[in-house]
Amino acid sequence: MDNSPILETRHLTVGSPRDEAPVLDDIALTLHTGEILGIYGESGAGKTVLSRALANWLPESLTYRRGSVLFAGKDITGDAAGDNFIVGRDIAYIGSKPQSSLDPTQPVGVQICEKLRSVRPAWSKKECEERVIQLLGEVRIPSPKERYFEYPSKFSGGMMQRAMIVDAICAEPAVLIADNITQPLDVTIAAQIVALLHDLCQRHNTATIYLSSSLATLGQFGGRTALLHQGRLVEEQPFAQLMQAPGDDYTRRAIASVPRIWSTRERPLSRRNDADAPLMRVAEAHRTYLARKRGTFNTYRHIQAVRGVSFDILPRENFGIVGESGCGKSTLTRLLAWLEAPDKGDIILGGVSLRTLSAQQLLAKRGEFQLLLQDPYNALPPRTTVGRMIEESLLIRGSHSGKALRERVIAAMQEVGLSPRLYDELPNALSTGERQRISIARALVLSPRLLILDETLSALDQREQAKLIELFSSLQEKNDLTYVFISHDLAMVRKVCTRIAVMYLGEMVEIADNHNLFFEPQHPYTKALLSAAPTLEEKPFDPKDYLLEGEPPSPIDIPPGCSFASRCPKAFARCRTETPALKEHRPGSFAACHLLDAEAGEKSAAA
Repeated sequence: MDNSPILETRHLTVGSPRDEAPVLDDIALTLHTGEILGIYGESGAGKTVLSRALANWLPESLTYRRGSVLFAGKDITGDAAGDNFIVGRDIAYIGSKPQSSLDPTQPVGVQICEKLRSVRPAWSKKECEERVIQLLGEVRIPSPKERYFEYPSKFSGGMMQRAMIVDAICAEPAVLIADNITQPLDVTIAAQIVALLHDLCQRHNTATIYLSSSLATLGQFGGRTALLHQGRLVEEQPFAQLMQAPGDDYTRRAIASVPRIWSTRERPLSRRNDADAPLMRVAEAHRTYLARKRGTFNTYRHIQAVRGVSFDILPRENFGIVGESGCGKSTLTRLLAWLEAPDKGDIILGGVSLRTLSAQQLLAKRGEFQLLLQDPYNALPPRTTVGRMIEESLLIRGSHSGKALRERVIAAMQEVGLSPRLYDELPNALSTGERQRISIARALVLSPRLLILDETLSALDQREQAKLIELFSSLQEKNDLTYVFISHDLAMVRKVCTRIAVMYLGEMVEIADNHNLFFEPQHPYTKALLSAAPTLEEKPFDPKDYLLEGEPPSPIDIPPGCSFASRCPKAFARCRTETPALKEHRPGSFAACHLLDAEAGEKSAAA
């Protein structure tokens, strides 16, 4: 590592010209060539403002009040940057929302190449294309020459984040700023991105600042780590030393708030009664989409998103569904919420098949099950008041009006911890957690029996997430609610869910209770997921033995046999020819794996 600082801030203070309280206050940090610096901060700490301030890319509402940002010894704040500094060439930035970073009407590779030519005008178009294709291969995107011409809609979340890494490093920047880039990704893809970023920074000698709301994720880098709290850096140490001897109270609280998976004795509270009839039954659900083949008019490919999924959800249960990006979780969510009907199979709620209901009957039935989405910003109309959003479903059904309507909405707001004064306010100034509470109130106002939460907590930091988990628990106790948590956050699932299903390439590969899944998993894919979980504790499953490379096979061309065989370190001949069935290998634990059959056969022979 070069000892010369490539980026340095001195007394950096940023705020609004009209507001006395600064967003960033007296920030001082130094970054050396080839070094990775981790910065931890909760939601609202100022991470995104800091990342943009370092690249001289502040929004118009903010300004540099004091101090300097030195890139290669020269101040780049405001107009001082001059023509010798170019954002995207000298300092590159990667955000946490890759799907909204590119134009959906242009191929991914073409857009990256166009950006590269704008910041490196001396490079020819052919050189830029070859550079982008080479890097697409380096970040392990399969078939990079073909993917170069594909549109963003064809990329999964993990692949889009890899593409944004290519977009950032293609111009050979001296500094790379990564702002919470793994938060929206599932654990295996996030672990791959972290390892990939570490490898690329070493190979290209790029200095990197990695900002995250997860201390466990920063621990995977293991270098210098700083903590940002309310716009100020409160502490900075090498990560191992930070864990052993934190010097600030905020640091100690942050370390204590990181969820534990294996070292905790806490278990989620089970309110279900196994003797009850299932509240929801999913029976052999299939969903296949048709996608027009490129260059043809009437030739289609079949995308098998959900393949023969079956499970039961009991009343008052917390049922979790986990899996990689592209495994079919989102499609299954739409089926559970009956936004789409399965091609084959059925979904039965409270003993009634949703397929048999008329439109009017389905509208009445929808009051019993509600869907909460991941993104509380796009889920809420920005020009509609909070009260109007929550009361909309009641107005559609005509069940309340006048004073009774307002009272019912205010009661739902208070139930989720929202002040009644927000009734006539717009959601624009609300935090992510407050917006998510509005979504919860919109669902609760119909008095549902089942809530389907599609990555509802993944956009929140750990402290805000803990508050909502506590809220969900109290609502369940009060209203006898049943939850389906669809998530990539294994620590949250460990804390909340009593039973968990693991999904891979459209199928359930394992279903087990909380303890068995985390401590005695049966399927190799489950072990791979657990090995990739970011945590501060020692893992029982070594990432060196289990961490997966690349992405699952395409749902268009699913190979015969076990769909996990191509990535399984223990696959044998039978795995590549015969599809394993989901079977009960232990009481209450189901898995679809030929290895378990082979082990059972060996035990029988030995007996």
